[in-house]
Amino acid sequence: MASTKAAPVLTDMEELGKSIFFDENLSINGNQSCASCHGPEVGWTGRISDINAHGAVYEGSIGGRFGERKPPSAAYATLSPIFHQDKQGLFIGGNFWDGRATGEVLGNPAADQALGPFLNPVEQALSMPADVVERVCAGSYGDLFGDVWGAEACDPANVDMAYGDIGLSIAAYEASPEVNAFTSKHDLTFTGAAKLSKEEKRGFALFRGKGQCQRCHTSNGKQALFTDFTFDNLGVPQNPENPAGVAPDFVDPGLGGFLKNAGYDEDVYEAEWGKQKVPTLRNVDLRPDEGFVKAYAHNGYFKSLEGIVHFYNTRDVKPECPGLYTEAEALAADCWPPPEVAENVNTDELGDLGLTSEEEAAIVAFLKTLSDGYVP
Repeated sequence: MASTKAAPVLTDMEELGKSIFFDENLSINGNQSCASCHGPEVGWTGRISDINAHGAVYEGSIGGRFGERKPPSAAYATLSPIFHQDKQGLFIGGNFWDGRATGEVLGNPAADQALGPFLNPVEQALSMPADVVERVCAGSYGDLFGDVWGAEACDPANVDMAYGDIGLSIAAYEASPEVNAFTSKHDLTFTGAAKLSKEEKRGFALFRGKGQCQRCHTSNGKQALFTDFTFDNLGVPQNPENPAGVAPDFVDPGLGGFLKNAGYDEDVYEAEWGKQKVPTLRNVDLRPDEGFVKAYAHNGYFKSLEGIVHFYNTRDVKPECPGLYTEAEALAADCWPPPEVAENVNTDELGDLGLTSEEEAAIVAFLKTLSDGYVP
């Protein structure tokens, strides 16, 4: 049930970030904002049902240009640490599906990420940082930009600093309680304001046990983030409707591709080929109505929680489909297509979980308790 509570009070910097986040004028044709691909009503991810139901990647400000991946959720992304390797050599943190917004530029992965789409030719497609700064300073919130960052923020001599301030402003809004709300049914169980149903409780137990979801989507304690910010190749099939292309023309290397471009050694990036960032499961089912289609996985291959949970459970059990089947076609034929990237597929934590159909349904029921805005 949607919340009727008043919106949280935002600081000046958060209000500034919100204005920037929803400003379509910050694109070459004045038709795309951050919110165009990160809609609050659907959990801060892709907000157009028909797009999600097919290719799941979004067209940019210039018609006919598409991104290569499904928009990740902007909610809870600010809690991702700066990209690094732990003592075991595991890559953790950053933003974007491949982790390339490391946080090393602005000290904040979400701020680094926020600046990427403005200059991406397949997204907002502006030419240079000065174009973004000029439009922000000329906007209805230009005075607020000066109030927050100083009168010199709009001085053409300070473009680089001002551009970074824009990213930090967006990250401030994304870190606000309006975006990172922690108001799901699951959250309210900790205050006694809500109780999980018997099936939801069973699903949570399976999530933490037999289903092995907990191993990557950590769920311990209050305000659990349902991600460990690591990277994994789940063996997700290619999306045959992705307008960016399919094999052999297009294969998404994920983290491995970023590491290769960043100059890491071959033995390092090859071990990460095909791995994508583990997303938060918060708001995974948030949608305006039951008929709205959401897409799941980095390429939007899956169109239902039931489908992706069933894949986790049976990926290595079913026969291989003889072609690039969609999720619906694969479910109808009782098969799964081969993985988009065959290297480094995680076979330890998913693929043959032995869950019954009732247990799959219970996990789905629990996942539906993670949508913010729940009213008991």
